[in-house]
Amino acid sequence: MPFKFEKLTVWQKALELTGVVHDVSRKFPKEEMFVLATQIKRAADSICLNIAEGSTSLSNNEFSRFLQIALRSNIEVVGCIFIAQKRNIISHEDFSMIYSSCEEILAMITGLRRSLS
Repeated sequence: MPFKFEKLTVWQKALELTGVVHDVSRKFPKEEMFVLATQIKRAADSICLNIAEGSTSLSNNEFSRFLQIALRSNIEVVGCIFIAQKRNIISHEDFSMIYSSCEEILAMITGLRRSLS
């Protein structure tokens, strides 16, 4: 693995989440494809991308800042699934799967940020 981020378990989990979110969002109704489906996919991708980009930082403070952005994107994914649930466009199983993954990623990002202090 040539890049530092590839070794990070939190990045690997975030990458898995992007696949799950992509698959689930493909089930959304047509009228949501360019609204909520796009939003949740961009938020999930942002988690993964900010962890990767931050891992190349020159300082722990800078990496921590990128992790904070990833954390916020993680929370955005959770917000999106609550909206999807409210609109009856996501199954309970898909909601639970994404929610649990986001909880795990939240804990991992928080732990990684603490380790940088």
